[in-house]
Amino acid sequence: MLLDEKYNEVRDMIKKFSDAEIGPRAMGIDHDGEMPKDIIAKLAENGFLGSYIPEEFGGAGLDYLSYALLIEELSRNCASTGVFVSAHTSLCVWPILNFGTDAQKKKFLPKLASGEWIGCFALSEPNAGSDAGSLTTMAEDKGDHWEINGVKNWITNGKEANVAIVFAKTKKTPDYKGISAFIVETSSPGFSIIKIEDKLGIRGSSTAQLAFDKVKVPKDALLGDPEKGFRVAMATLDGGRIGIAAQALGIAQGAFTYAAKYVKERVQFGAPLANLQGIQFMLADMSTKIASSRLLIYHASALKDAGRPYSKESAQAKLMASESAMWVTTKAIQLCGGNGYTKEYPVERYFRDAKITEIYEGTSEVQRMVIAANELKDLQ
Repeated sequence: MLLDEKYNEVRDMIKKFSDAEIGPRAMGIDHDGEMPKDIIAKLAENGFLGSYIPEEFGGAGLDYLSYALLIEELSRNCASTGVFVSAHTSLCVWPILNFGTDAQKKKFLPKLASGEWIGCFALSEPNAGSDAGSLTTMAEDKGDHWEINGVKNWITNGKEANVAIVFAKTKKTPDYKGISAFIVETSSPGFSIIKIEDKLGIRGSSTAQLAFDKVKVPKDALLGDPEKGFRVAMATLDGGRIGIAAQALGIAQGAFTYAAKYVKERVQFGAPLANLQGIQFMLADMSTKIASSRLLIYHASALKDAGRPYSKESAQAKLMASESAMWVTTKAIQLCGGNGYTKEYPVERYFRDAKITEIYEGTSEVQRMVIAANELKDLQ
C-alpha cells in the first residue's frame, strides 16, 4: 500500500521523536518497570495522546492510519511506550469519542488529549478473559447514582489512569446482555489498585488489578445505552486490535533492523555473516512477514477511516502482525547468537515484548474465531 506524502511526513515526524526521545530510554524503561513522567509529558506535548481527538476537543485531529503509524514508530524503539499510548487512545478515548454524549466529550476529551488525564479500559476479570460476557462486576442503580462493585484484571495503564472505561452488569444475566459501560474517575472513593503485575515483557507499561468497592459514579457516567455495553466493548476492541497490530509491527521492525545490521557487521569464517545464503534466506522471510503485516494493518486502518466494516480485517492484521512479531524476534535472537540472548543487546527485549501481542486485545485463537465467523457470514 503506497502511502500519500502526508503520511510519509507524519511518519518522519514521529520517527524523529521516537529515535531521539524514546530509543535512548527504552532499555531503562524496561529495566525500571515504569513509564517515566517526563516521557508522558513529551508524548502529550507532541500531540500523541490526542492523535485522533478532533481539534475542537484539543486533539490533533489525525485519522486512524496516522495513529497506526504513531504506534508502529513508538513501538519500533519501545513497545511499552507504544502500548501506553495505544491503550490510552484506542481503549479510552475512542469509546468516549464514539459513544459519549456531548457533555461527556467536553468533560473528558480535552484532558485526555492534553495528557492531564490518562485513560484505561477495564473489561477483563479474574474469571472473565476471552469470555468477556461472563464478567461479574455489578453496577447497581441507587436512584441518584450508580454503585459499582467488582475486580478487574490485566488493566493496561491501570497504575497511571485517571479515567477508566468500566464494564459492569446492570442486570444479572448468564451472558453479555446485561452489561453496561461507564466512565469512571479513578479518584472516586472505593477505587483501589490491588497489585501491579510483574511481567515477562512490556515491563515499562503498568498492568494492574483494580478493585471497585461500592464506588459511586453519577448517573451521567453511563457510556452509551444501558445494557448495551458489550457492543461498546466489542466495537472498541475492533479498533484496538489495529493498535496492537501496529505495536507488534513496530516490535518486529525494530528487531529485524537490529539483527540485519548485526549480521552485516559480524565477521565469522573470514566474511560477514550476511554473506551466507542461509542467513539471507532468514532475513528474506523476516522481511516478507513484516511487509505482509504492514499491508494488512494499513488496509484495516484505511477501511476504518472510510467508515467501512473492518472487524475481519482488524483481526487479520492483529493475527498476522502478532504471530509474525513472535517469529521475527525469535529469528533475530538466532541471528545474533549468544549475544542476542543477553540484555546488553535489544533483541531479547523485543522477543519478550512480542509475546503479549498474541494474547491481549484478543488472543490469536479469538482472532481466528472472528475471521472465520466473518468469512462464513459472507458466504450466506
